[in-house]
Amino acid sequence: MAEKIPVTVLTGYLGAGKTTLLNRILTEQHGRRYAVIVNEFGAIGIDNDLIVGADEEVFEMNNGCICCTVRGDLIRIIEGLMRRRGKFDAIIVETTGLADPAPVAQTFFVDQDVGERARLDAVVTVADAKWLTERLKDAPEAKNQIAFADVVLLNKADLVSPAELDAVESRIRALNPQARIHRTTKCDVPIAEVLDRNAFDLDRIMEVEPEFLEEGHHHHHDEEIDSFSFRAGEVNPDKFMPWISELTQREGPNILRCKGIVAFPKEPKRFVFQGVHMILDGDLQRDWKPEEARESRVVFIGRDLDRKAYEEGFRACAA
Repeated sequence: MAEKIPVTVLTGYLGAGKTTLLNRILTEQHGRRYAVIVNEFGAIGIDNDLIVGADEEVFEMNNGCICCTVRGDLIRIIEGLMRRRGKFDAIIVETTGLADPAPVAQTFFVDQDVGERARLDAVVTVADAKWLTERLKDAPEAKNQIAFADVVLLNKADLVSPAELDAVESRIRALNPQARIHRTTKCDVPIAEVLDRNAFDLDRIMEVEPEFLEEGHHHHHDEEIDSFSFRAGEVNPDKFMPWISELTQREGPNILRCKGIVAFPKEPKRFVFQGVHMILDGDLQRDWKPEEARESRVVFIGRDLDRKAYEEGFRACAA
């Protein structure tokens, strides 16, 4: 029987840096080929377009947490990948930041076909050093992501003081004493520390979650969290940049995550921005491809967000 294909589940709360890590994995010269499964929370997917260098092998699942409505999709995609076994060496599943990784991991033990052909190599959690302490108070998913991790990247270490970093690491250790922790900036960790770890320990997970292997096991989302997204054509940078900057400064505490790919008139490159609370980062990235529609897409995820006001503000930036 062919050796089981290793699967790495990449998780972490909104904005922690999962896509940064994924891009590092896909662009480094390691001689291995990866199939990537991306799951997003919201109707307009953009994470697929934020991933570089993996055009043929990115499989996207929208509209729902990977562990609820789309677990069937996950199983189908993995089974489909097995039929193309020779084209890649391993699979990476990037979950939405709102996913509890337990049911994702559970898939490899509960579904017989998947379990016979794929093995869960490790759950890798990217944690935001600046915001993790807050998220552990109000987001059960963030706590589960740490508790289930085999490897934790304590990312954005440059944004906090050494004392704060020590305090956050202590919180992680309290939740998960066994996890391997790496302090990183922009997920700068040797790839060998996150892939091919053979680190998933079912016995440890059964201690964390005794009902792990029960088919009926389910979890709960924070019902207050909402996600919405808007599309438009080209936008005027002299309107858009002040608007998004002012919006994140004013509404930052409620905006867990914002991200977008934006088209500016006469600009050959796509403007990509990502934000977590009041911290906003953006720059011009690759050229628009000839076959791509020059379309602007923005996504907001948070609590108590005024969808109508956000949409009106975005539409007012039209070129």
